[in-house]
Amino acid sequence: MTTAADLALANRLAEAAGEAIRPLFRGEWSQEQKADRSFVTEADRAAEAAMRALLESERADDGIIGEEYGTRNEGAGRQWVLDPIDGTTSFIAGRPIFGTLIALMQDGWPVLGVIDQPIAKERWVGRIGDGTTFNGKPVRAAACKELSDAVLATTTPHQFAGDDVDAFMGVVKSVAERKIIYGGDCYNYALVASGHVDVVVEAGLKLHDFAALVPVVEGAGGVMSDWQGNPLDANSDGRVIALGDSARLEDVLEAMG
Repeated sequence: MTTAADLALANRLAEAAGEAIRPLFRGEWSQEQKADRSFVTEADRAAEAAMRALLESERADDGIIGEEYGTRNEGAGRQWVLDPIDGTTSFIAGRPIFGTLIALMQDGWPVLGVIDQPIAKERWVGRIGDGTTFNGKPVRAAACKELSDAVLATTTPHQFAGDDVDAFMGVVKSVAERKIIYGGDCYNYALVASGHVDVVVEAGLKLHDFAALVPVVEGAGGVMSDWQGNPLDANSDGRVIALGDSARLEDVLEAMG
């Protein structure tokens, strides 16, 4: 489903994005607020432009779904999904826990994913059926015998509204209070793949926010699903669960009520 050439290209896309981002980190650059009230910076746009240039040159028939510059070849079976800076607020604040997300989707299913932290030069790469690597070395998610032992992470509690608040708080009440991490965006999912975080629960994500995460987490032996326990694809509603130990999925779903 994916080839060595796909993998090599994904790594080159990450390199191109990183080269655009690094000179601007903790520097001077322009920013603005988009219609959805999220922020975008010069670095977001430069990184996505660099990745799109490569894809348009080398994969003209593939589709592109990018956060900043939209969709190309919408009907293509193969789609590259790009989020140049996932965690723009962290980038603005000078915190190196944002990441560049690159996914390859086949017929709406994520089959290859990259989480790249260009400042620390940390890169997680996952392919469905072929494991996940961190800086080229295999990694595995951790076992978690009880939900009460889990490290739980989410970017912000402000993403939850209405009934979603109660569902998230159900999980919070099931874990130890001192093992809850706030902030992190895609970096939390990378830490699931490396065995440092056990559970991530989030809502309101868009396809470019989660497509790359699925192969990384699942390639490391974890699982990602929506809040009903279904696999994530292009039509998922943006409410996601990531687990290092798939045996805890039913426990999380039960805690969410």
